[in-house]
Amino acid sequence: MKLLAALVLATATLRAAPAGAPFRLWEGDAPGAIGKEDRDIPTLTPYLPTAEKSSGTAIVICPGGGYGGLAGHEGDGYATFLSDNGIACFVLKYRLGSRGYRHPVMMQDAQRAIRTVRANAEKYGVKRVGVMGSSAGGHLATTVVTHFDAGKADDADPVEKVSCRPDFGVICYGVISMENGVTHGGSKQNLLGNNPDPKLVEDLSNEKQVTKETPPCFVWSTGEDPVVLPENSFRFVQALRAVKVPYDFHIYQKGPHGIGLSVGSRGVPAGDVHPWGKDLLFWFRQNGWAK
Repeated sequence: MKLLAALVLATATLRAAPAGAPFRLWEGDAPGAIGKEDRDIPTLTPYLPTAEKSSGTAIVICPGGGYGGLAGHEGDGYATFLSDNGIACFVLKYRLGSRGYRHPVMMQDAQRAIRTVRANAEKYGVKRVGVMGSSAGGHLATTVVTHFDAGKADDADPVEKVSCRPDFGVICYGVISMENGVTHGGSKQNLLGNNPDPKLVEDLSNEKQVTKETPPCFVWSTGEDPVVLPENSFRFVQALRAVKVPYDFHIYQKGPHGIGLSVGSRGVPAGDVHPWGKDLLFWFRQNGWAK
């Protein structure tokens, strides 16, 4: 019973309440909104570290869910763990294909999220802003590390004046290619619809869009993932290597799709954080992005 109580207490401590309430990315209707319900309103939920722990690093987190849903353990689960390690996290609720949205709406939401955090860097005490995503959220994350702009200096909206280029990317068992035979079919359909233009398929096969301007990336998958093939990660890392973009790459032997931070199942069991979480913190420290 003592052991059980200790585990419950540890889990409760790890899964603390978010530091702030969700807030809209746009004050009014988001561009391309097809309604006014909660599902039509992209938001960010901040999880902020204490001042003593803060590293000056922020991450916009894009949960997975096949562009049809949003997996909580790949959002608040990651944010709780990382904020406890000094990383300011902002979990993105982006619009979904299951609600009638298609590209480029999801990309616009993620780009706006990065601009928003960067435009408020002083408020949040951050110096750099990265992006993180799992599964289909990994596709969204690789979309914004390969499709970005420097902002519009003459825009009336101060958020739109700043760059949406992430300072780094963290890609967790990501859908990266849109090519048949490699991609995840459900994610592709939710993002692009039926019979998408081949040019759009090419443009959203993000392994083909890597350039020297792509930021450094931490990429991982598991060798036995039957849902999102690790070939997605292989191709992306090969593209990074070809243009000498720094990366850290891990293929772990065991683990189902959607594993999140857990070694054996979804969620965050107390004291059972998967080695990728520790490897990520090590990568951050190597680059001076974490204490």
